[in-house]
Amino acid sequence: MTVAEQLAQTLTDVNTVPAEVSAKVIDAIQDLTASALAGLGTPAVEASKAAAARIWGGGAAVSWFSDTRLTVPGAAYLNATLSSVMDLDDGHRAAVGHPGAGIVPAVLATCDVFDAPFESVITAIAIGYEVAVRIAASRHHSKLTTMVSGPWIGQGVAAAAAHLRKMPPHQMAQAIALAGASAPNLLAVGYSKVMGNHLKEGIPWATAAGLSAVDLADAGFTGPIDLLDNEEIYRRKILLDDLGEKWVLPDVYFKPYSCCRWAHAAMDAALQLQAEHRLEADEIRRIDIETFGWALRLNNDVHPASLESAQYSVPFCVALVLTAGADAFLPMSEAALSDTRAVTLAEKVRLLHSDRFEAMFPQAVPAKLTIHTSRGRWGCEVLTPLGEATNPMTAEHMRAKFQSIAASKLAPVDAERIDKAFQALRNGQLQKFKNDLAAPLTVYSGTTRLTG
Repeated sequence: MTVAEQLAQTLTDVNTVPAEVSAKVIDAIQDLTASALAGLGTPAVEASKAAAARIWGGGAAVSWFSDTRLTVPGAAYLNATLSSVMDLDDGHRAAVGHPGAGIVPAVLATCDVFDAPFESVITAIAIGYEVAVRIAASRHHSKLTTMVSGPWIGQGVAAAAAHLRKMPPHQMAQAIALAGASAPNLLAVGYSKVMGNHLKEGIPWATAAGLSAVDLADAGFTGPIDLLDNEEIYRRKILLDDLGEKWVLPDVYFKPYSCCRWAHAAMDAALQLQAEHRLEADEIRRIDIETFGWALRLNNDVHPASLESAQYSVPFCVALVLTAGADAFLPMSEAALSDTRAVTLAEKVRLLHSDRFEAMFPQAVPAKLTIHTSRGRWGCEVLTPLGEATNPMTAEHMRAKFQSIAASKLAPVDAERIDKAFQALRNGQLQKFKNDLAAPLTVYSGTTRLTG
């Protein structure tokens, strides 16, 4: 039996998940919804909305916050774009990537067409995370040329949707194989100098590919079922040990800033030093940031021309958090790109490689920040940024994240409706939650803002 078949055989028999896992799924859905609200009106979402209907056509699946209805892959593609474009979506340290932005939209789009009870939806999402994270974590990270999520998230999508549709193990296995073999390779991300583009990690396309793989498998189409059996690429032990018993979801992290996770430790350090020493941005002469090698491979533009470019710039993000505060990242706005104080400060940032931090990655994403001023020099080391499973965002943090996003993106009446939708979700009222996701927003036409 191949690894894909063993994954499918074990997970097909799972009908419920532990309470801790179920609670984390609900947290993930709520956080992903807030992240999707942050993506409203962005250029990437507008382009995706214009193209999605032409690519996939109309259907019965919901394009969130609008009256647009698309096929399941089409709706999931657009909703995954909404969820991931602002880099606020969840992640997993072992995967070095972002499972939720594909899996949650995929499952919710699937249950728009294949009706399922609340517990089945929760279980399917948990299974999607399980397959995606295990596949990503099983890779030999030292051999990778890019850490993007697109090459592995589709397999989790396929497993989740197949489980929700109650497909037999052999079809789930084929769906996983097809999703993996047809995933976007994203090789250009490993060498391209243009990180400020809309493709980013390829999550939306991988999500649509994973759902298409489920339809293909359901129709009898087959793929390379031994896809995961190559030990030089995938470590079998990580893929299969404790499957169905030990779950990956409790270790999912959530993000307080709309930028690459690899900048967060330095940003936390910057805010801590600013608070301790009452630092003003204008008095800072230089900022030294010690970090790991992969963070140095980001574009790190000090004057980014797009939101995507800004998200991948450690110097700019540290400078912006010092000049505008943490709320400037919930979400980051295009106005921030022309913040002259942030750009001026970003030019004073020096990035340095740390052998010690290199040895910690990817199990940790640490940084040490040293600020030089005329008054003195102060340093702060952060090994575990806010949001990690070992330094979690509290319920108050999560609520504040939603409220900040809602204040910048929604009319009060819509913010109140979405807040009530979260309450319905936590009470197990899935249909009420989905109905609120499906309702158009007051100040938007689809995802396009109409008024201030």
